Amino acid sequence: MVYYITYFFTRPPHILYPAFGIEIPENYSLHGIDVSRYQQVINWSDVKDMQVKNIKIGFAFIKATEGIDKVDAQFRRNWLYAEKENIPKGAYHYFIAGKSGKAQAVNFTEIVKLKKGDLPPVLDIEETYGASITDIQQKIKDWIEKVEKQYKVKPIIYTNINFYNNYLRGSFDQYPFWIAHYLQPGKPRIDRKWTFWQHSENGHINGIKTTVDFNVFSGDSAEFKNLLIK
Repeated sequence: MVYYITYFFTRPPHILYPAFGIEIPENYSLHGIDVSRYQQVINWSDVKDMQVKNIKIGFAFIKATEGIDKVDAQFRRNWLYAEKENIPKGAYHYFIAGKSGKAQAVNFTEIVKLKKGDLPPVLDIEETYGASITDIQQKIKDWIEKVEKQYKVKPIIYTNINFYNNYLRGSFDQYPFWIAHYLQPGKPRIDRKWTFWQHSENGHINGIKTTVDFNVFSGDSAEFKNLLIK
């Protein structure tokens, strides 16, 4: 019994929110979601209106493109309606490591028109598709350079904890980082600075029929505002 009590009170703080269906880490003031066509048709008004205690959706990342020629079927609708609800939004590209980084950047920049108040563009890299570390990192660099030149802002790099440890550790540290690491009650176990943390893939929220990824921002509202495109 003594050991149980000690463990309980020394765990990093987190609270189960039944309405959201998940435990949400405390000590973060800004919470958000990321979506794609897999969330089907979203009612963004319901997303914006849902609030449980101090938890509400303060930002959304929306899938825009994939590879060299694919556009997410729900991107344009999600982009339009998230903006109508004044939800700070960002667009992400799902990277295919076996394809040209420059060509994938063209796919993204032709579709995504960012403006003042939007989040920086995001590169989502999760799989190798058989490419080597050297090849992967070069293609990431090619994508980043073209996108950064286009939007005049440093892109955010998203990946999961295993991919980071195996392929990205020690590289691209000058870019904002968004890490996926689940079942961690207080913060992700990572040895570099991070900007966003995707802490669950099983959240529920009004306006979305499926489960959805939940995220937190590492800083306060002033730091979040400073991250947005000027």
